[in-house]
Amino acid sequence: MCCFSGKVEEVKNTRIFARMGANGNQVLIYQMSLKSAQDVAMVLPIPVKPVQGEKAVTFFDFQRYPNLFEDLDEGFPATSASYSNPFGAVPASAPSTLKVVSVGAYDASYVPSIADFSRLDEQFRLPENVWSKLPGYKDFGFAVFKLKSGNAEVHPMAFSFPSAWPNEIFFPTLHIHDGKIHKKEHFDHTLYCQATEQDLRKWDESPRLAVSFAKCGLTHGMLKAEQHVYRRTLQGNLTNSDLIVKSKVG
Repeated sequence: MCCFSGKVEEVKNTRIFARMGANGNQVLIYQMSLKSAQDVAMVLPIPVKPVQGEKAVTFFDFQRYPNLFEDLDEGFPATSASYSNPFGAVPASAPSTLKVVSVGAYDASYVPSIADFSRLDEQFRLPENVWSKLPGYKDFGFAVFKLKSGNAEVHPMAFSFPSAWPNEIFFPTLHIHDGKIHKKEHFDHTLYCQATEQDLRKWDESPRLAVSFAKCGLTHGMLKAEQHVYRRTLQGNLTNSDLIVKSKVG
């Protein structure tokens, strides 16, 4: 799920890379083009392993590698397209403000639970009634990135977390761009992953290893140099949901 704390005028060219790493840690790299008249927070719900606390998520600075996704596309000689699926009640309250981490062009925070949103600056919270309509996210944690107003592509946002679903790779693709949840949304997404399992029939596989077309040394170990990359596009009016890929750890 990708949600914004305020109304945004346009979100396009969303690209997400994900991989399940060692010990059930998922890595996620997210980039998009955003047009907004105000500063907003982008909220990415993630299935974090229970009882991990505020230090569960590690953020990485990708300012030195803003064109990661252009390089990933170099690994694919052709193009494809597809679609997605899941779903599934509410808050309490909490003390003290959450830690803010500076990662390149933005500030980022990890919000361990829905109740902990009360500890974020009010302008970066989602409308409270959103969560009552999304009971499937009651046990999730939330990576929050504070974005400046304007019309620009932001450099990749990247982090890792101990996943509650170590045999699945989670892509946060459900949209909330206007404070409302719509059954269908316009998708302009390209997804990339490195996986060692079978659930990739709708994905294209790079003919070459990642090291031959991406600067793996600038990805903080998030991209495996010795593996192929898989790619899938989600374009047009599609079911508004997150996407999950079955995968073994590694």
